[in-house]
Order: sequence, then C-alpha cells, then structure tokens
Amino acid sequence: MLTAVSCAVRDLAPGDRLAAWQRVLSRTFVDVEVTVESDRPWTGEVAAERLGTLQIATEEFGPGTILRGARSVAADPRTHILVRRQLEGTALLLQDGRTAELGPGDLAFYDARRPFRIVLPERQRARVLMLPRALLRLEERQLHALTATVVDGADGGAAGLLLPLLDGLVDEVSRPGLPRREQLARTVAEILATVALARIGGQPESALWERITASVRTRLGEPGLAPQDIADQHAISLRYLHRLFQRQGTTVGAWVRTRRLEAAHEELAGPGAAHRSIAAVAARWGFTSASHFSRAFRETYGVSPAQWRRSAGGGKVRARAVP
Repeated sequence: MLTAVSCAVRDLAPGDRLAAWQRVLSRTFVDVEVTVESDRPWTGEVAAERLGTLQIATEEFGPGTILRGARSVAADPRTHILVRRQLEGTALLLQDGRTAELGPGDLAFYDARRPFRIVLPERQRARVLMLPRALLRLEERQLHALTATVVDGADGGAAGLLLPLLDGLVDEVSRPGLPRREQLARTVAEILATVALARIGGQPESALWERITASVRTRLGEPGLAPQDIADQHAISLRYLHRLFQRQGTTVGAWVRTRRLEAAHEELAGPGAAHRSIAAVAARWGFTSASHFSRAFRETYGVSPAQWRRSAGGGKVRARAVP
C-alpha cells in the first residue's frame, strides 16, 4: 500500500504556523510538541510516503525544537523506530541520556517508545525513515544501546559500505512509477537492521539463533507450537525465521521434532522411567499421538521407545542414532 503526504507551512499566517506544523509532524511521525523562538523566522516543510511497513520522509525545519515527552508517549501507542539521516545543517538528538550531534551525512536511530528531543539550531534538512521496531530484530537492551549514537561511516566497516548503498536505494524507492518499490523498501529495512547491529557490535544471526533455539527448548512440550508462534515471540517475520533455520541446514519443524525426540530419549533412560508409560513421555514432549512418537523414535534411534527403556534399565538392546 502506498500513501503519501506533503505539507508546507510557509504560506500560512505566522500566528497559525506553529500549531499547524505540530499537527503535521504528529500525523506524519509520532505525537510531538514543537517550540520555536518567537523573534526568529522559521518555516517547515515535510513530504512523506509509506511503502508497506516503511515510511520515507524529507523534513525541512528550523530553528526550533521537537519534543516527544512522557505524556506524548503515554497518549500515542506508536512504537516505531525512526532513523534520521542528516542532509543539510545540524541537529542534536537527545535520548536515553545521550546526545548525538548530527551533521550532513550522519545518521542516528531513535525510539518512539521513549521520550526524545531534537534541537535544531538553524534551518536544516533531513531524511527520516520510520519502521516497526520488529524489523530491526534487536532486543530492548540493544535498542537502548543504539539510540542517539552517531553512525557516520567515516571509520569504514559496515557503515562505510552500507550508508551509500542505503542512500542510493532510498533515492530509487522514492522515484514514482518504479517497479517493485515495496520490495526495494524491504531491502532498505534489511540494510537498516544490519547498520544497527554493526553499530552496537551485534552478531545478528548467531545471537538471534541462540536466543530462538534456547526459548524453543523451553516450549517443546507445547503440542501446538508452530513457526508463526516462534516468529511472533521474537518479533521477526515468518519468512526470516524459516531462512534462519535453512541456513543451519534444517527446517523449523525438523529441528523441533529432533529436540523433542532427544528429550524423550533422555527421559526414557533416566531414573523412574519404568514407571512412566510411553504415551505419557510422548505427551510430555509435545507428541499428540503415541503411535506417531514410536514410529519417529524407531526411525531416529533404530529401536522402539520400549526397547530403549529396557536397554537403559540394564537390558541388552542398545539404541543407535540414525542420521
């Protein structure tokens, strides 16, 4: 879905401009308060377009201050991440006890879920991208470490490579009539996620993989556990979840099935296993059918669950794992 907004306040009477500008910024981004010095001339202009979940806007404003205080956060449910790419002039972005001094070419992230302030000493121009926080695939502690820190690409590394690519893609996405604009917009979001992780020194997929698999291990006993549930829990798309598992040479379903069988295999070899039925062990680890569990167990270990239980209790049958 494509939606666009364009508004300038230069043509309004001076007494009407401030309230109108505050309404425009609050409607385009998130609820904010705007202040200006009454004895200094100012104007504001914004053009924004939404492509799927990504909004791309160009904002010209200043001098003045944009504030999202605690009251605005409480009243406005939007929790998006905003990314400011300074094009002309300077800006001070304050959030989470830090101040990012942005000059032309600098980029910084800020979080609509918490108060922030943007101080604009003079008229300036910036590109502001807004996207759902889930697309960055960061934990809350990582977001706290990211906000109001300057990304400039001057020291090379990932930012030095990705920021020019980001600018080029955003320019392309902004061209009317370009085919596959929403697809390119998703690529922009992926680049922003990579830039964010590089800025905080994150290991994107390895850290996410460890977090997901650790949490899934605690949910193996849920028979209705589905990939969508896992994706929702970790605020990532279902498509990205499947891609993570594919890169490990498996699928979500196969990985969960294997971990369930491993847990049942271990339980059947443990103390007191002789007093638990095969069906009870199967149910404990998320299998809704005892016969299905027995077939899967035999295919994996070469023996039935009952044979393995007897073997582990001192019998002669020994289980073998089948690759």
